[in-house]
Amino acid sequence: MSRDRERPAPGLPNGPDSTFRLLERIRAGDMAAVEDLFARYSAPLQRWASGRLPRWARSAAETQDLVQETLLQAFKKIESFEPQGEGALQGYLRAALKNRIVDELRRFHRRGDATAIDSQIVDDAPSPLDQAIGAEAVERYERALKRLKPEDREIVIARVEMGWTYVEIVERLGRPTPEAARKAAQRALLRLAAEMRP
Repeated sequence: MSRDRERPAPGLPNGPDSTFRLLERIRAGDMAAVEDLFARYSAPLQRWASGRLPRWARSAAETQDLVQETLLQAFKKIESFEPQGEGALQGYLRAALKNRIVDELRRFHRRGDATAIDSQIVDDAPSPLDQAIGAEAVERYERALKRLKPEDREIVIARVEMGWTYVEIVERLGRPTPEAARKAAQRALLRLAAEMRP
């Protein structure tokens, strides 16, 4: 292993439980580190995924299965993952999960719903207009998020999408205090709102 791979990328927290350290332990063959990463990312990714799945696919069991399968697949290839900064693994896992959700939606639309049609049931799903407006808002959010500085983008994702507390942000993103994390999140959200304005 080269000395460059032993050093964390600039800006990566380097504590004993940092993602960087867990990746180092995995490369050294420590399977407990895989379990630690799994435990760290499973619940936040489930929260993130449930907001992106259509209503018919949002059961807790289905979402949990989808997240677990995605994490298992991602962690099979984790030894080749090279973190490029804070939140790199989180972004990698979110992208893998997003791709998996898209695959599941395609598969569902190809095979259709297996249930019988009951003409007496009222559809409480959003109308096509509501869906279009929702999709447009998500697209505006995603575009605005990409325009933020990496550190602002990271804290918005951690706080809004992953649902991390300020204490978790301190532990996982290397912020000095929960109050500093709160202020950083507040500033980042204000920048995001400005970017989302038409």
